Amino acid sequence: MSRVYNFSAGPSCLPESVLKEAAAEMLDYHGTGQSVMEMSHRSKAYEPIIAETEALVRSLLNVPDNYKVLFLQGGASTQFAMIPMNLKKIGKAAYVDTGIWADKAIKEAKKFIDVDVIASSKDKGYSYIPKVGKIEGEYDYAYITLNNTIVGTKWAALPETGARADGTQIPLVADASSCILSEPMDISRFGIFYAGAQKNLAPAGVTLVIIRDDLITDSPVPGTPTMLTYKTHADNGSMYNTPPCYTIYIMGKVLAWIKDNGGAEGMKKRNQEKADLFYKYLDNSSFYRSPVEKDSRSLMNIPFVTGETDPDKAAALNKKFVAEAAAAGLVNLAGHRLVGGMRASLYNAMPLDGVKALIAFMDKFAAENK
Repeated sequence: MSRVYNFSAGPSCLPESVLKEAAAEMLDYHGTGQSVMEMSHRSKAYEPIIAETEALVRSLLNVPDNYKVLFLQGGASTQFAMIPMNLKKIGKAAYVDTGIWADKAIKEAKKFIDVDVIASSKDKGYSYIPKVGKIEGEYDYAYITLNNTIVGTKWAALPETGARADGTQIPLVADASSCILSEPMDISRFGIFYAGAQKNLAPAGVTLVIIRDDLITDSPVPGTPTMLTYKTHADNGSMYNTPPCYTIYIMGKVLAWIKDNGGAEGMKKRNQEKADLFYKYLDNSSFYRSPVEKDSRSLMNIPFVTGETDPDKAAALNKKFVAEAAAAGLVNLAGHRLVGGMRASLYNAMPLDGVKALIAFMDKFAAENK
């Protein structure tokens, strides 16, 4: 079977060159006679793999020297708890509710810290990013979800954070799982910047956490498990326990591919071209539309619906679209189960030809189903 165009929101498509390199090295990595899957994480063969991956993270994201780069497990969802457990001092945090993952983060944080939801776009089905100027108050941190995978919105401009009574600035914490390295980002704006890898970086299994040194504390919330303490992993170079070795290895290859294709700036150009083409098609269509307000649209995740207003007929039409698209080699286009419709995720590895193929199919489908 030939390769399909995979529009999954995650795990998502990876660069074909990376998959081919990994396949070639599966049984014998660089003359070691073993797969990276089989290596001890403390072996001389593995040490340069994780070191080179960290070096690429630092280079591509311009990570300042006063930040640690951690390779953790448990997915982005584990960070929902780790952040309040490790950053709680005053006992209160500010959150902006921009979608289902932000809502999950809020609910988890409330188990450990008082949460102020200072802005929300829930009133319009999360179809926009609320206007937030400067976040001020006695907060341990302020939290945003940079790109909202399910509803297809992104922050066009980061909010500012003010100073607390002790003169220190409120740290900004961001979940960048579905947009990391899709465009340049100033890491110095954040206290913690983290991402699950399975969208733009690697297969599922590793979570990249970039954390400023002053936020790595000896005294997290009492009772915090050793494995949920950032200091544990920072002090041990992400090797307190066995890390997800193979996923980190693949991440290194993906990062090298990004570097070879122009870095974050190259990815932005690539992604903007894909998104512009697809949004232009949706905006000019009489059959499909985007439910997201234009100034909040994501480059990575693009939900779309048909004009059918009857719920039962719309659901049947969506199901038909997804099935026929899959038969045409365009897979994983169903919208999230909580919002319905369709969704095309155009992560870094998705080629422009994939978007063109999708548009051609959508034209055919529309003509046959008007």
